[in-house]
Formats: sequence, structure tokens, C-alpha cells
Amino acid sequence: MKNTTGYVIFMAVVAAIGGILFGYDTAVISGTTEIVKNQFHLTDMMEGWYVGCALIGSIAGVLVAGTLSDYLGRKLTMLISAALFSISAIGCAVCGSFDGLVAYRIIGGIGIGIVSIVSPIYISEVSPAKIRGTLVSLYQLAVTIGFLLAYLMNWVIDANIDHSLAGTDVTLWQKIMHTEAWRGMLGSETIPALLFFIIIFFIPESPKWLIVNGKLDKASSVLARIYPTAEEVKEEIAVTQDSLKGETKGKWSNLLKPGILVAVIAGSAIAILGQFMGVNAVLYYGPKIFSEAGFDNPMFSTVLVGVVNCVTTVLAVFIIDRVGRKQLIYWGVSGMIICLVAIGIYFAWGSAIGLGNGFMLTFFLAYVFCCAISISAIVFVLLSEMYPNSVRGRAMSIAGFALWIGTYLIGQLTPVLLGWSQAGTFFIFAVMCVPYMLIMWKVIPETTGKTLEEIESYWNNRK
Repeated sequence: MKNTTGYVIFMAVVAAIGGILFGYDTAVISGTTEIVKNQFHLTDMMEGWYVGCALIGSIAGVLVAGTLSDYLGRKLTMLISAALFSISAIGCAVCGSFDGLVAYRIIGGIGIGIVSIVSPIYISEVSPAKIRGTLVSLYQLAVTIGFLLAYLMNWVIDANIDHSLAGTDVTLWQKIMHTEAWRGMLGSETIPALLFFIIIFFIPESPKWLIVNGKLDKASSVLARIYPTAEEVKEEIAVTQDSLKGETKGKWSNLLKPGILVAVIAGSAIAILGQFMGVNAVLYYGPKIFSEAGFDNPMFSTVLVGVVNCVTTVLAVFIIDRVGRKQLIYWGVSGMIICLVAIGIYFAWGSAIGLGNGFMLTFFLAYVFCCAISISAIVFVLLSEMYPNSVRGRAMSIAGFALWIGTYLIGQLTPVLLGWSQAGTFFIFAVMCVPYMLIMWKVIPETTGKTLEEIESYWNNRK
């Protein structure tokens, strides 16, 4: 019996590189905001637009990602996202105006939106059921690696700013790395973006997509490299074809079938609620939160957040298929609630009862741990596996749209909430964990170890 696991892992890792770009492009903005604001003399409204423009691009990206991946295929759609990341990174490094910078950030945002849908779908469709959770969670691990790389790159480039060159004639390279450091921070994404573009050519199209589109010979060839026996290949094709009976390929009306509609609504709900539990508020505004808490080196504390986030996601990769999706959610979100309440108490009464920065940092990092091992590790796994073969791209686009709407709103509202009440902000995040837990408990099935067709059958048979 031949060993096919290595090839499956290779395909998953290639698709997961899109997650590194997602994470880098999302997090790198945190180190550039003040520099860009000062250089272009931005008002608070324009600063908000600079931060939010990429999120607008992401929303546009998820809206087209499902249709693109259903019509063009998962592989070609990933190539499109890689091209958009490359154009954005190079453009940001060399652009000549603030308007140009915003335009290239929007292009990168579209790439984020597309890759956030198509990469997890691809991984879920090439993965055998018993290791699907582990392989799809590699995407979230890649996202956290992207976050950490962005924080480290910001830290390194910021330390190399040369103020003595200000007002002198400088080369483009000196601009990028020394006098206008935001160019280097944003432009350094070019290397992983081009790597992603090139390496995609070495993986095949998703076999599920090939079967749905009637390309059975190509599907058989790909599946022969995923499953060790010819009988398993035939069974996989037969099961996928059986799930398509009575379906019109890619038809939007399929999403309105009662069970599938519940799946779409539930997926969208957990996608948007996850943002209002504080995860992106922490990632976007970590330095601001640490600064307001009185930390001497908020940028270094943010790097610690990135390290904990990344290391914890590595742990999640190894246990997600052993512990199960729902158990990780129950334990992780319960921990998030405790940590958020503790952080709220610190801001509300910390000085009165003698709580120091060590208390705040401990519960902040514990919150990141609980979040990374539960909702962050699982959201893309669940969304990529809970929809029917015929409409998976479109259904996940809807859930992804909800996720990015939530991300945009929390990005815009967090400064307002922190200005209103630091303690109240974290108490609100804690309260938002409750409906998330209820939906996971009452609506979402345990998908660990089940085939995509078994999960689809669950929703189709749901009353």
C-alpha cells in the first residue's frame, strides 16, 4: 500500500501559504499608522480610512471569491489572489502619493478576501476525513505566522529609521528601508507573495471541484495521489457524485433549502460573533491597549502576543482532530470569558486594589492562548467543511462576508469603545462569547472525523 500522506501535506502547506499573506497583510498596518499619518498629515478620519481601506477590499474579495472558485477552480483563484498580493506589496513600496497607497492597500485587501475563502476550501477538499481538521488548521497557523512576521518586521525596520537622512536626496532603497519605513514594512510582503504565486503551479486542482465539473479523468489522477488504493479512489468519486444528485451546480437557490439555509446562517453567525469577542481588537490595537495600560514597551508586548498566538496555534494543529472542534470551543471560549472579565476588572478597579501590569499581561496572553486554541483555530476549519459540494464556494463567501463585516466594524468601533470605557469594552467582549457558545452547542454538529458528504447529509436531513 503506497504512502500518500506526504503529498496531501504538501498540497495543504502550499495552500496554507496564502494564510501567511493574509496574516502579514492584516497585521503589518499596526506598525505603519503613525508614520503614514505624520508623513501625509492625515486627519483622524483619513487615518481611519487608511486602516480600513484594506478591509473594504477584503469584503469585496470574499464576495467574488466563491463565484470565482466555483467557476474557475480553486487553483486558478489562488493564483489570482497571489498576483493581487504581489501587485499590492510592490505598489505600496514605490507609490508616490497617499491616494496611490490606499489604492494598492485595497488591491491587497481583495487578495486577503479571496484567499481567506479559497485556501481553506482547497485544503478541506484534498484532505482525507481523519486528518482534515489538522490540515485545514495549518491555514490558521499560517495566519498567525504571518502576524508574527509582520510584528517582527515592523520592529526591525522601525529600529533602522535614519532621521539624519530627512530632507536630503535619497535613493528609493533608502526611502524604503530608512526614511519612509512604512514602504519597507508593506513592501516586504513581496517575497512571500511571489513564492506563493510560483509554488501554486506545483499543486493540482481540487479533486472535488473536478468531479463537480465532470472532469472525472483528472479527478481520478489527483485522487490516486491522495488515497492509497484504486477502490478508495472509486469510492470517493462515487460518494461525491451521489451528493450532487438533484443539485444544479453552483446555483444560488440551493442555499435556500431549509437545512442548508440553517448552515449558512449558523456559519455566518459564528463568523461575525467571533470578531465581537475581541480577537481582532487585540491584534489591531494591541500597542494602543498596552500603552493605555501603562506599559513601557507596548511594541514588545505586542510581539509577545504574536509569539503566544503562533505557538498556541501549533498546539491546536496537533489536537484538533483528537479533541474535536466543539470541545475546543467549549473550553477555549470559557477561558476567554474569564480572561476578558479579569482584564475588565484591571481597567475598572486595578489601581484601587493594587493590580499591576503583570496581572494585565498574564490575563491578556492567557486570552490570546484561549482564543488561538479555539475560535481562531476552528473557524476556517468549520466554514470550509460544513457546506455542500455544489455550493461550497458561494456558501463560504457568505460566511466570509459576515466575518469581514465584523472585522471592519470592530476595527472602526474599538477606538470609540476604548475611549468610552476601557473596562466596558472588555466586559462587552465577554458577553458576546455567550451567544457564540449557544450556537455551537445547539446548532453546529461535531464534524471531527466525518467526510464532507456526511456533514452535508446532516444539514440536508435537518428539519
